[in-house]
Amino acid sequence: MRKRTLSAATSFAVLVGSAALVAGTAGRAAADSVVPLNVGSVGDMVVDGAHQRLFFSDTYNNRVVVTDFAGRFVRAVDNLPYVRDLDLSADSATLYAAVQNADKIVAIDTAQPGVTAEYPTGEGTKPSTVAAAGGRLWFGYGENWDSELGSVDLTTATPTVALALTTGADWSNPPTLRTDPAAPDTLVAADGTISSGPIVVYDTGSGTPVVRASAQRDGFVKDIEIAPDGKSVVAADRTTSLTRLSLTDLSEQEHFPVSWNAEAVAVAPDGTVAGGTWDRDDVGDIFVFGGGSAAPPSVRDTKSWLPYGELAWAPDSTRLFAAVQESGRSEYSLRIYTAPKYHTTSVTVKAPATAPINKPLTVSGSLGSTLRLPAGTPLTVTRYDAENPAGKALGTRTTAANGTFSFPDTPAAAGKVSYRVAYQGDARHADSSGTAVVSVAPFTTYLKLDQNRRTVDYGTNVTYTASLGWTHRNRVVEIWADPYGPEPKRLLKRGTVDSAGKLSVTLRMTRDTWVTADFAGDTRSGRAHVGSTVYTRAGLTTTLTRHYKWSKIGTIWYQTYHQTADPLVTAWNNPYPGRSTKVELQVWYAGAWRSGGEDYVRLNSGGMAYIAFDGDGAAGIRARIRTAYVDGVSGDDVNTTVHGSWKYLNFTR
Repeated sequence: MRKRTLSAATSFAVLVGSAALVAGTAGRAAADSVVPLNVGSVGDMVVDGAHQRLFFSDTYNNRVVVTDFAGRFVRAVDNLPYVRDLDLSADSATLYAAVQNADKIVAIDTAQPGVTAEYPTGEGTKPSTVAAAGGRLWFGYGENWDSELGSVDLTTATPTVALALTTGADWSNPPTLRTDPAAPDTLVAADGTISSGPIVVYDTGSGTPVVRASAQRDGFVKDIEIAPDGKSVVAADRTTSLTRLSLTDLSEQEHFPVSWNAEAVAVAPDGTVAGGTWDRDDVGDIFVFGGGSAAPPSVRDTKSWLPYGELAWAPDSTRLFAAVQESGRSEYSLRIYTAPKYHTTSVTVKAPATAPINKPLTVSGSLGSTLRLPAGTPLTVTRYDAENPAGKALGTRTTAANGTFSFPDTPAAAGKVSYRVAYQGDARHADSSGTAVVSVAPFTTYLKLDQNRRTVDYGTNVTYTASLGWTHRNRVVEIWADPYGPEPKRLLKRGTVDSAGKLSVTLRMTRDTWVTADFAGDTRSGRAHVGSTVYTRAGLTTTLTRHYKWSKIGTIWYQTYHQTADPLVTAWNNPYPGRSTKVELQVWYAGAWRSGGEDYVRLNSGGMAYIAFDGDGAAGIRARIRTAYVDGVSGDDVNTTVHGSWKYLNFTR
């Protein structure tokens, strides 16, 4: 809990370094954050501004954990049995830790964290609190009513330990100890384990503590912090809450009103007081008095178990660190408040979930704060859409007496349209903003593709024409072909439509094909997708061979065979795996063509099939034969059914 042990030589550099961490965030605009801590407990937390680090005593895991100012783990110093209190040297070079179960105080190098020295305090002393000042380490040790005050003199060649230095008090437990460069030769001790625990101010200029002032505070003094004026100390207790006391006589100077029992206190280098409380009324548990005790405090709610946590200020007085145990859980978190002195504000924005383009809509909402804002508070409004991705300012709106606001707008672009309403903050209020998103429907786009449901022969060239209606800017159309079967979809053409809104492409048809036209849309015109299916008859040829002449019977020419010949039928369909051709045979009998049988014959990889007929004894017979591809029956469905023409044959002796 010792936060401000910075020497004059390092303070300016530290403040500059700290400011760099929040550059570009305008201070009060920076976002608060919550970071899990890699600890099993938090016994104490110390801020090292010179190295931009935080130190936590992890009593449960017997170590000191080091993080940066963002809470990111740096390293741990282990083997410190039941390490408790921490304090930083005035030059920030050394961290001192009271290691209770090892009866010693250790010195840890803050630049390269590791133990550099050990100061045994005596067997069974169990030191648990520590404060460094004037070349000495003051420590509280012992247990229950056998607790005492001791010191380690670091000014001699061999550090010496002095015990039983208590005067003016009877400690029920080792006292909380505080020193500060602003009050040299001053040591403040407090007993927070009993309701009538004393606070004692010691003068340590002689090397031996001499009582300067003492008082009893009725209500468990849980924490104390010397103010940067070097003239006062702020005490947190469970009765009078946060109280500033004179370091001269411990008289009460002012009270800082909080909602319930005060458990922790931190005083910033600029004098701002922060107090942590039990959040009995669910109104918040961290109170920051940026304007002194007479002004309403800004309030934060950790929604955590703050009584077992710690508070500490960054050396630039702009950030407040709170190490807390999460409610109902064993985990600890570091909460970093980047604008703790400002009252929080919140902007809620409401808008329709959906809306048509170029039609008016209403955006409404409210501005709230832990410190009420007056009617007429200005809010800036920005609209973000596809045509204004960087945002378009819509001017300033003001709040009503109850903090609400409302305004109309007509979105001119389609898609996700965001309305950001921002409050800029003032000397006492943090800025904030809220956003509502509207899904704006675009204008409907007319798109047509011809040739739908046409059936053509295999190998036919078909010209497809897409027609595009009005659009805002984009005039590009894509035409795609997706043939039936496993053949991949492919882009036929992508281009800008002509002055009549048309784009054409020619495709040689070999399969049934789904052809589509696509328009990607623009900031005002909607996407469009249309399709056209053209069916393609299978390719087919049928030939007869091995005849010895042609004969005309009636109006029909026949291929004539001797009955000793075997007519050969050669069939072809455009190839496709597993495809068969249908073969039909009919015979002229009793004045009509009658079925002589049919069969499906498997085609080879080239789409060919060869079928021979036995003509033995067929003299005087007239017949006809044809082949066909039947969609879905010939082994696949990638083409449309087609029947070949009849081939006529007769037999003679």
